[in-house]
Amino acid sequence: MTLYHFGNCVALIYVPYYLTYKYSGLSEYGAFWKCIHAGMIYMFTQLCKMLILATFFPDSDSDLGSNILGEFMKSTVDIADLIGLYFVLSGIPGKGHSKVLTAGIGWATAEVILSRALLLWVGARGAEFDWKYIQKCFDSNIMLIQHIASATLIWLWSRHDLSQSLKPIVTALLVFTAYKMMALDTVAKVLLVGPWMMLLIKAFVTLVTGGVTLTIYSGLAQSIGIFR
Repeated sequence: MTLYHFGNCVALIYVPYYLTYKYSGLSEYGAFWKCIHAGMIYMFTQLCKMLILATFFPDSDSDLGSNILGEFMKSTVDIADLIGLYFVLSGIPGKGHSKVLTAGIGWATAEVILSRALLLWVGARGAEFDWKYIQKCFDSNIMLIQHIASATLIWLWSRHDLSQSLKPIVTALLVFTAYKMMALDTVAKVLLVGPWMMLLIKAFVTLVTGGVTLTIYSGLAQSIGIFR
């Protein structure tokens, strides 16, 4: 039973990643090693974030309600993820949709392997069933959408042919992406919502962000007449 539960969790996490890579057409562009490259930059970025947090914010267990400014500064470190994704996109040649998908999938896959693999191997194989591992699996799928949306926003922000009226919206979405986890944690503490409701809220916010991003991207793609 424990191995069956572990197998279900692994399939629930990694199968959507595999299907996204396979049916997005990235295999036709030989994007496998570019995804590996994105994963390497992800690991370097997380190492830099850990060093910054350990150096300037050693008290990682401080209460959010008593130290809003400290939590805000810690969330500011997450901007490093956007910078890392920017460097990933800069190193990927090709059309726009292949660039953002390669960067997003590679980044998200590295995150899910480093943050979920050991957790599932140690926890999901336990003697007792626990819903929290299923929740972690759904959360990983939500993060896949978020990382692809983040990569698309960075690509849009770097375009010189993006309408000036859309530039503030893209910038605001990028800033919101960096501070989204802090905002959601604050909502969870204030409203005292449970883990399943929090997961639904996170999925809703991510889908809205992704939908707005897709709308802006589609408009730009139609205006230039080609995905590049």
